[in-house]
Amino acid sequence: MRDRVTELELLRDSVHEGPDREATARQHAKGKLTVRERLDVLLDDGSFVEVEAFRRHRATGFGLERRRPHTDGVVAGWGRVHGRDVMVYAHDFRIFGGALGEAHAEKIHKTMDLAEAAGVPLISLNDGAGARIQEGVTALAGYGGIFQRNVRSSGVIPQISVMLGPCAGGAAYSPALTDFVFMVQDTAQMFITGPDVVRAVTGEDISHNALGGAQVHGALSGVAGFVYPDEVSCLEDVRHLLSLLPANNRELPPRIASADPPDRVNDALLDLVPADPTQSYDMSRLIAEIVDDGEFFEFHAGWAPNLICGLAAFDGRVTGVVANQPAHLAGVLDIKASEKGARFIQMCDAFNIPLVSLVDVPGFLPGADQEHGGIIRHGAKLLYAYCAASVPRIQVIVRKAYGGAYIVMDSRSIGADLSFAWPTNEIAVMGAEGAANVVFRREIAAAADPAAQRAVRVEDYRRTLMHPYYAAERGLVDDVIDPRTTRATLVRSLRLLEAKHVPAPERKHGNPPM
Repeated sequence: MRDRVTELELLRDSVHEGPDREATARQHAKGKLTVRERLDVLLDDGSFVEVEAFRRHRATGFGLERRRPHTDGVVAGWGRVHGRDVMVYAHDFRIFGGALGEAHAEKIHKTMDLAEAAGVPLISLNDGAGARIQEGVTALAGYGGIFQRNVRSSGVIPQISVMLGPCAGGAAYSPALTDFVFMVQDTAQMFITGPDVVRAVTGEDISHNALGGAQVHGALSGVAGFVYPDEVSCLEDVRHLLSLLPANNRELPPRIASADPPDRVNDALLDLVPADPTQSYDMSRLIAEIVDDGEFFEFHAGWAPNLICGLAAFDGRVTGVVANQPAHLAGVLDIKASEKGARFIQMCDAFNIPLVSLVDVPGFLPGADQEHGGIIRHGAKLLYAYCAASVPRIQVIVRKAYGGAYIVMDSRSIGADLSFAWPTNEIAVMGAEGAANVVFRREIAAAADPAAQRAVRVEDYRRTLMHPYYAAERGLVDDVIDPRTTRATLVRSLRLLEAKHVPAPERKHGNPPM
């Protein structure tokens, strides 16, 4: 027995060391950690338990029968993050370039099945060259099994994809099906067809990073929610995100310890937001003022910045914050912002995270590009997500809320549990100037001084239909609050709604706009 145990220890040490030192040196030369170095950063010290470490492929042909390394290019198992269990699989680029074959895929399938059965988050550390060409269709079938499990676990457990290297072809669809995508600059790329294929088909000459790098997916496509300059900072923020999420859809998010007083008065808010609805300000400063310790974990910071989405805590309760950003496009809703908000709201609803919506929106972005691009369909995604959400929902109207955008931004009429407004609120079909031009068009045109008459009618409209208490008088706003009490109001409201329960309708599933 002692001899056998010694043999086991030597074999395990060999597996942990990897294929050869040259492969490790090449990985480090690219600015990338090895697979086990990544797991050391991601997981609590000494918590990783590996499964199928001795797995080897059984494929033949093209010289594969002479190359049968242990792990088959993917390290899988479970560990802990902040003391809570997670399942993880990580590609080892040093073995077959991290390419997926039959045995490789079966290890991932097992890991995903265990995550679903145990009800714990699933993390994938992606650094692979796609399907293992030498194994043909069995490799493609392996991806199909991954996709099917991604969808089956959607909304059941958090699924996090961390892009640390190349991810090309069909392999890119698995991260796209997960809840969160992290990417590292310069070393990570995602694309369906690579630069060589693009060049052959279209004649366009483009680099890997320009086609599918982290900056592209973080700012243009919206595929990546989080972008980092290096692997360590990326993996540290994966740990932080996990500290804000429940293990599965049957649990509430963890409580976050904070010494920030729940009834703290926000005096700074009196000077932060201009009363003039045409003046800009930074909504992120408002968010930092009202959340616990000013800490806000923003999603998709570089994509659709006219809408802010992220997680924060109010008296320790993790909450999703959706807010218009007047500092970008005046906070208007457009195609990208609608998609961004809808996806975030769906995630929060799936994992029992309440929603706070901070509203200062002039409407939807007008223009032929938006209409032809499907702003109706995309805007409906945001509307559908809010209407379908059963978590606690609280709206705060900071300033203007015009037209359909007011309705879509979680108004009482679409199911918000509570709606509050600052005394600077203006809720109307449109701004006073536009409304006066429509309602009093003939009167203004016939006046001896059209400009003076327009000014009179603008003021009449604003005084009659847009004063701060108009919506409150009609029960569409629960209270007009002192801005300084915003944090305390939200803390009390979230405490009240913590046990909210809405029975699901009897249907197979809805048919949301796509």
